[in-house]
Amino acid sequence: MALAVSAGVFVVALAYGLFALVKPYVGSAGGAGIVAGAAALFIAIIAMILSAMGRPPRRKKPSEPQTFIERATEFIRDKPVLAVAAALAAGLLAVRNPRYLGAALRSFVEGREPPGR
Repeated sequence: MALAVSAGVFVVALAYGLFALVKPYVGSAGGAGIVAGAAALFIAIIAMILSAMGRPPRRKKPSEPQTFIERATEFIRDKPVLAVAAALAAGLLAVRNPRYLGAALRSFVEGREPPGR
């Protein structure tokens, strides 16, 4: 708690120092605007640093062909909303015409050639 309070005092002192520095050149309103802009820039930099720290490390894609189950679980893990929408669409297609569902499953299971071959 003492560190948080000290950081707050430090930030306020820096803001006041910046305001006192620029006030003779741009006036009170301009100084307040510069202090607000500096605070916004500081917040944006901190947010970018924290978001980069929270991102998981990238996984290397295996070069060997994956099985249907591996591809399906990876797809569901990477894009859960799209997976739910696809499941709902597949259910609607199965109710209307089962042949469409079979064709969609075949195209997903067969896979594709990697680009460049």
